[in-house]
Amino acid sequence: MFTDKSRYAEIETVETRTNGGRAITAIKLRRPPSVTGTHHTVVDNDRLDLLAQHCYGDGTRFWHIADANTTLEANEITAVTGTTLNLPET
Repeated sequence: MFTDKSRYAEIETVETRTNGGRAITAIKLRRPPSVTGTHHTVVDNDRLDLLAQHCYGDGTRFWHIADANTTLEANEITAVTGTTLNLPET
């Protein structure tokens, strides 16, 4: 259902049905792991995929940064210049 690099790759799924009988597969809620790492101050034009490429050599690992900063909307993490982000070790 998800690629191997997805944060959801190993998360258990559940199936439910709508009132109309249509099957829907969803992932179970998961708790983001506690992380250690460094800090980064957001500058203009920062993006999570670019930070992940710089830090980990793989832009698809942007979700590690999203998890470490516990913001529901990933794009909000870099929206405000001067914000301090956690960049987790992996």
